[in-house]
Amino acid sequence: MFNVNNKFALAQGGWNTVQADTQLKDHTITDIARPNNDTLYIGCMLDLRKDAIILDMPAFDSKYVSLMVTAYDHYVNIPMATRVGDFQKPKKMLFYSARTEGYHGESVNGVDRIFESSGDFVSAVFRVMPHANEPERFKRIIGQMQSVKLLTLLELQGKPAKPVDAIEMPQVGKTDADVFENNFLEVMQFVFNHITFDPVIELDQAVLAVLKPLGVEPGKKYDPSQVAKIDGARFREVVEKIIPSEMAKATDPEWAKHNQVGLFQPKGKMTLERLVLQSVIGPIGQPAFEAVYPTVTTTDGAPMNAMHDYVLRIKGAEMPPATAFWSATLYDTKNGFFIPNDRKKYSVDENGGMKLDADGGIAISIAAEKPDDVPEENWLPINRGDYGIDIIMRLYAPDLERFKTWQAPKAEKVG
Repeated sequence: MFNVNNKFALAQGGWNTVQADTQLKDHTITDIARPNNDTLYIGCMLDLRKDAIILDMPAFDSKYVSLMVTAYDHYVNIPMATRVGDFQKPKKMLFYSARTEGYHGESVNGVDRIFESSGDFVSAVFRVMPHANEPERFKRIIGQMQSVKLLTLLELQGKPAKPVDAIEMPQVGKTDADVFENNFLEVMQFVFNHITFDPVIELDQAVLAVLKPLGVEPGKKYDPSQVAKIDGARFREVVEKIIPSEMAKATDPEWAKHNQVGLFQPKGKMTLERLVLQSVIGPIGQPAFEAVYPTVTTTDGAPMNAMHDYVLRIKGAEMPPATAFWSATLYDTKNGFFIPNDRKKYSVDENGGMKLDADGGIAISIAAEKPDDVPEENWLPINRGDYGIDIIMRLYAPDLERFKTWQAPKAEKVG
């Protein structure tokens, strides 16, 4: 999450900034593996060191909105969501950490909610269903998204904001593997200095124990002469071996049965195995009560490859159990990025476009050329080549009882 959060902060002009999307993401986004193409985002990058930060947010005219908060430690919190009746009225939410200067969690006039983050550098991301197929509603939602404002606690109280000290951060990598190879211990020292470790949470204490012999401990200043010498190329090699093995787990129905609904949880509710998997598939997802992410496998059990075309069929009676909406998004397996195409079509869903059959089902084509009998909305283009591809489904506000028995569709090789 250091790599992901810092790249997003750099991309939108630094910390304590807010950036609202006005269009869906396309294949130029490479800051994160397996990004969404079915919701718009409001990215709020918060530096909580000098003062508490407040987000002033409006009501939203959308059937699906969630607010997801993550720090460098990979845990996921959803403090607000339409699923539980939020975003019907304007609200102000205050964010702080254990190291925030001058604030320790007390009530504040004019603040509706208070959230303590485990980290000083925080990503607070709104996912907003934009209703792109309803032009007037889409326009209203964009305006609402652009009205989200950020201010410090002192500014809310009518006082000047504190100057924020410049801080030298370790270099980000284009991919996580770059960090493991080039500056892993420097990054971990920075992370350790800006995260709250819980003395009774096993994973918190385990990571401290693992890094201490290498010279990394909370509160220390990074000094390359005082830390262990590690083989960065070997670290990278191991990371690149882990990626395909974790992807194999994601497509294993038995593993998914026991672990899928346990992904993207808050601190204290995660296992190490699930943390590793979600960091490979895409580190910023939501807990199962907000969304589930079934991976599409094939009818013959072989990994999908862009040398072939595929069709994904879902009957009307077998549609995904999503109470808000669902999507199916195509990626290249190696990097988890969208596959470039002139149509900028990466997913099938309400916003990206979809056309149902007469019985309420759908057939989605994954092909280099659109088949004649496939609606334009249901075609996911690929560039022919010998490389892996995969499809992740997203079911927003899922019916978890139905999900227990629902079977994700399988892709059939057709060419």
